[in-house]
Amino acid sequence: MPVVEIKTSNFEKEVLECSKPVILDFWASWCGPCRMMAPVFEELSSEYKGKAKFGKLNVDSDPKISEKYDIRGIPCLIIFHDGKEKDRIVGLAPKEQIKKKLDKIVLGSIL
Repeated sequence: MPVVEIKTSNFEKEVLECSKPVILDFWASWCGPCRMMAPVFEELSSEYKGKAKFGKLNVDSDPKISEKYDIRGIPCLIIFHDGKEKDRIVGLAPKEQIKKKLDKIVLGSIL
């Protein structure tokens, strides 16, 4: 499953109503660390295919959602499950750190 572009118009359906955990990357095109995170995010979306949904939300294009979730630094990954925020990682993080948090939620939702 490819990474889904999340906007205000599809946020509720794609994120809050999704039955699987959703990992949402809040990013901006001018953000260097966001660009560095992009290939890691793509790799993870392939590794967790079928177990979780991966989405990207541009904070400049959709500021309302960013404000609602109090995004103060990017990149910011928020893991949602059952319509609620379960965890977040702010700033550039190594792949293994992201996987640890994902596994806790993704594997927990499967069991």
